[in-house]
Amino acid sequence: MDGFLPAEHGRRKTLKASIGCVGNGLHSGRRISLTMHPAAAGAGIQFRRTDLGVDIPARFDFVTDTRLCTSITAPTAPTARIGTIEHIMAALAGSGIDDAIIEVDGPEIPILDGSAAPFLFLIDCAGIATSAAQRQVIEVLRPVRVEDGQGAFAELHPNAEAAFDATLEINYPNTAIGHQSLNFRLTPEAFRANVADSRTFGLAEDVARLHEAGLALGGSLDNAVVVDGMTILNPGGLRHADEFIRHKVLDMVGDLALAGAPLRARFIGSRSGHALNNQLLRALFANASAWRWVGGAGAPAKQKAPAFA
Repeated sequence: MDGFLPAEHGRRKTLKASIGCVGNGLHSGRRISLTMHPAAAGAGIQFRRTDLGVDIPARFDFVTDTRLCTSITAPTAPTARIGTIEHIMAALAGSGIDDAIIEVDGPEIPILDGSAAPFLFLIDCAGIATSAAQRQVIEVLRPVRVEDGQGAFAELHPNAEAAFDATLEINYPNTAIGHQSLNFRLTPEAFRANVADSRTFGLAEDVARLHEAGLALGGSLDNAVVVDGMTILNPGGLRHADEFIRHKVLDMVGDLALAGAPLRARFIGSRSGHALNNQLLRALFANASAWRWVGGAGAPAKQKAPAFA
C-alpha cells in the first residue's frame, strides 16, 4: 500500500502539476499565498519562503518552535521561519507524496479550514505521479519514549507488520472534549476518511491570553473548533463526535512525517502534542541502534540531531 503506511518496495511519488491557494495564517493573521510544485525523486519535501529566497527541508532537525504548531527555521537564516506546517505535512504523508516543493510568501502555511482536507483537495486536483525511484522506510528497532513533567508521553515501538499504527488519548476534564482515544492504522484511505477533515481546536478561556502573546490572531470559528466549558461555540457543531482526538492524530501524522521517510512503527501517546512528537523523533535518531533504513538503493542524507537547536 502507498502513503505513510510503509511499502518496502513502493515507488516515490510527487505531484503531477503545480497548484496553489491563498489563505490567512492562524497565528500571524497575514494573508499568505501557497503553491505546491512537483519535485525530483529523492528531493523530499522542501519548504520555500519566496519572499526571502530561502529553502527549508521538512525535517525534524529544523524544528525550532512547537508552541501551538510546528515551525521550522533555516539554520543559516534565522529569520527564515515557516510555521503551522503540520496540516499540510499530514496531507502529503497521508497521500503518499514523498517529493514536493511548498512555496509560501510569508511565515506560515495558510490555516484554511483548520484541517488537512483543503490540502487533500489541492493534491487531488494536481494529481499524483509515480517515479521509478524506490521509496525508503525507517524501521523502528527498539522502543523509544519521551515524556514531560505533567505525565504526558509519546513512544515509538517496533511493528511486526509493515505498517504505521497509532494509539493516542487526550483528556480535557470539565469540558466538552473530555477523555477521547483512537486506534489508527495509517493508509491513504483511512487518513482521508477518518482524520483529514478534523479541525484544530482551542478553549475560549485561552483566546485573550493567546492574542496578548501575538498568537492565534487569524483564528476564528471558520478555522477552529472553540470550546467554552461544556459548549461548542461553532454554529455547525462538530464534524465527528470525537473530532478532537482525530485532529490530534492528524497533527501527530504531520509531525512524525518530519522523519523524512515513512515510519514502520507503532506510536503510543497520552496527551502528547507538537513538542513531544518532535522530541520523540530526536530521541529516535539520537540512538543509532533504534532504527534502520529499509528498501531503496541507499540511505538519504544522514539524520542527526541539529547543531543549531
